[in-house]
Amino acid sequence: MATVKGYLNMPSKKIDFKTGQYVVYPTQGVGKLLRIEEQTIGDQKIKMLVIDFERNHMTLRVPLERAEISGLRPLTSAKKMDEAISVAKGKAGAKRMIWARRAAQYEENINSGDPMKLAEVVRDLQRRSAADTMTFSARQLYVRALERMAQEFAVLHKIDLDAASEKIEDILGVPKEIDLNAVEIDDDEIDDEE
Repeated sequence: MATVKGYLNMPSKKIDFKTGQYVVYPTQGVGKLLRIEEQTIGDQKIKMLVIDFERNHMTLRVPLERAEISGLRPLTSAKKMDEAISVAKGKAGAKRMIWARRAAQYEENINSGDPMKLAEVVRDLQRRSAADTMTFSARQLYVRALERMAQEFAVLHKIDLDAASEKIEDILGVPKEIDLNAVEIDDDEIDDEE
């Protein structure tokens, strides 16, 4: 297993990237560090972190010296994930901005890769009752934020992504969708029709 040190967030804090570990790239979510390779570009040798995003069917190469700038980070801790879920359980933030500005802010929060900012989006956009409806764009933003949170939650708890999404929504108390096709017909209604 190859290990390489990089700087993350602060110049004084070094982080070890190890092959096989899961990492978070802000705009793509959780990926697995496959290898650390050296590439020659011009006359310069550059160490590249090769990250596989299986869900997106994508491989990304990030220069080690640009890892911090790109926002690449290791998975959050279980404690930080619990804190993010607590944020998502809170009251929705003020919605005084016009939708276009709020949507842009939500998009920025999603692409930050920060679990707390993802939790804010989930908190603000989640349905509070089965009767609540969402616009298509709000639903898309909610699903993306929830999926990004669930990706880390899934790896931390060793479960699949769908189970992680369901678990987070259960913790938050998000109402389940009503399947109108699965409604049982009451026997009294059948008798009345005859």
